[in-house]
Amino acid sequence: MSSSEYDVVIIGGGAVAENVAERAVQGGLTAVLIEHELVGGECSFWACIPSKALLRPAQTVRAAQSVDGAAEAVTGEIDVAAVLRRRDRLVYDWSDQSQVDWVDGAGIDLIRGHGQLVGEKRVSVTAADGSTTQLTARSAVVISTGSDPVVPDTPGLRDSEPWTSRDATSVKDVPSSLAILGGGVVGCEMATAYAGFGCAVTLISRGGLLANMEPFAGEMLAEALRKQGVTLLLDTEVARVERTADGVRVELGDGGTVTADEILVATGRKPRTGAVGLETVGLKPGDWLPTDDTMRLPGFDWLYAVGDVTHRALLTHQGKYQARIAGDVIAARANGDEVFDGPWGQHVATADHESVPQVTFTEPEIASIGLTESAARAAGYTVSVADYDIGWVAGAVVRADGYTGKARMVVDDDRRVVLGATLVGPDVGDMLHAATTAVVGQVPIDRLWHAVPSYPTVSEIWLRLLETYRLNARKAAREAAEQKES
Repeated sequence: MSSSEYDVVIIGGGAVAENVAERAVQGGLTAVLIEHELVGGECSFWACIPSKALLRPAQTVRAAQSVDGAAEAVTGEIDVAAVLRRRDRLVYDWSDQSQVDWVDGAGIDLIRGHGQLVGEKRVSVTAADGSTTQLTARSAVVISTGSDPVVPDTPGLRDSEPWTSRDATSVKDVPSSLAILGGGVVGCEMATAYAGFGCAVTLISRGGLLANMEPFAGEMLAEALRKQGVTLLLDTEVARVERTADGVRVELGDGGTVTADEILVATGRKPRTGAVGLETVGLKPGDWLPTDDTMRLPGFDWLYAVGDVTHRALLTHQGKYQARIAGDVIAARANGDEVFDGPWGQHVATADHESVPQVTFTEPEIASIGLTESAARAAGYTVSVADYDIGWVAGAVVRADGYTGKARMVVDDDRRVVLGATLVGPDVGDMLHAATTAVVGQVPIDRLWHAVPSYPTVSEIWLRLLETYRLNARKAAREAAEQKES
């Protein structure tokens, strides 16, 4: 057994944990990462990067097929083996050496093994060979262990050895047919990817698709998935699953059945906190770890959490944002510097509440930021909504023949600022940051009017949304005046 002391001890070594360590070191502190799998974590090796690698080829082909002249040049089918080889390159064949080199170059220490709390500011690390290292944190311990897929208690499901998202993104041989349980982001993205491979996909959801987004996003995606050959069974319960000699058999609540070679469960996530020693400091193993906006757990002056385990926003970019906040505030507190912990201050994760951007890499893409119309009204805002068909914009007309898309802007009428935006269409994710800047900056609508979009680009949608908002506002004002006169 050996022991060491650091300013900051971080349990976890994924992309989010790396950001905490980097900011702490830049603030003059010492930091160590503890990781028992691959440094770089879920996003680098099993989620964001490999999933987009699987999605991109078919999307590229369909984009070419939507333009006369280019369409005639696309005569072959997707080379699935080549897609998987490219995926393997992008994840470095599941080697984390490049990530380890980055950690070393950033002045961060790394210990391989399983880390868990053993008391206040104390962490024990058990290596693969059973040896242990005892660590003491002078300033802070940060838990950044991510989340795991949830496998429901559906009869027979766990015994059927279902795929989780890791299996779907690291696949070596694409099955002829795939059943997917869940209509969220993972389920929809993997349905898109596997349909592009020529796999017969059946997606089963208890509700609709992408339930937390604007309703039209899920509706448009459902129509597109059906055109891509995906069978959608929405508002459908699963009664039982069993593994057979030929694959899996899914019994539905309405008495129907679905058979497939494999089944993917994409029904949610749970915190990876069951074995990190929470009980040693009075917390419950397996729970989410809610934090204040400086990412510190209430009741502790030394314990922080970032990323999925906080249940604030289960997205890599938001986790990295939280990590930067945490690393900076830990350094500020350790150095006795001023802490800026008011809303939108340097040391608070304000954006987690109403300014979270997200791109769903289906086809069409779905990009969203901030509050939906229903969420804004539920939060007590007085809102107006501007909708516009992206296909009517000149940039869309020249980009693709038959461009299909829709945009919505949600506006706080009292302050006349944008609360949220949703865009559905090809490559709309590349336009999302403009909306994110408007929402986070709380830029007044009257000032946004002077942000002139380049022509002819799809970004002209922002001008059309502003025009629609103004027209709607004038119409509402006229109707109110007429009603008052009558």
